[in-house]
Amino acid sequence: MTTPEETRTAGSDALRLNRQVCFAMYSASRAATAVYRPMLEELGLTYPQYLAMLVLWEADPRSVRDLGEELGLDSGTLSPLLKRLEALGFVERRRSAEDERRVEIYLTDAGAALRAKAGGIPQRLADAAGLTAAELDQLRETLGRLSEALHAAR
Repeated sequence: MTTPEETRTAGSDALRLNRQVCFAMYSASRAATAVYRPMLEELGLTYPQYLAMLVLWEADPRSVRDLGEELGLDSGTLSPLLKRLEALGFVERRRSAEDERRVEIYLTDAGAALRAKAGGIPQRLADAAGLTAAELDQLRETLGRLSEALHAAR
């Protein structure tokens, strides 16, 4: 039988900051963003802009709606981001010929060329993380499953 003190201690261990998955993710995210920052400054991009460019490098053009869904961003966040990318000369926004209500995002030549400059970033982050390729793959898969489960739980 456990004593009241043991019960309190066991319960409080669950509420220790270093036992919280949310804090570990938050801390890792902040650290990763800090490592990305100087690399992305070399490209003239912020981290959210880099994520948008990654999606566009996969498939171009993309509708604003598709891009927002892929990145998990609403139009209030995505529109200013795309305006800044357009001002930098990396993308163009055009109305769809089939549907005037739909805006499509196209890479410019400069935006497409930026892909080559960004090519080493994933390896540089991996080197900074000190994890093997297999460990990074496992971490990404685990975080992907966690994200899907948490989105489904909403």
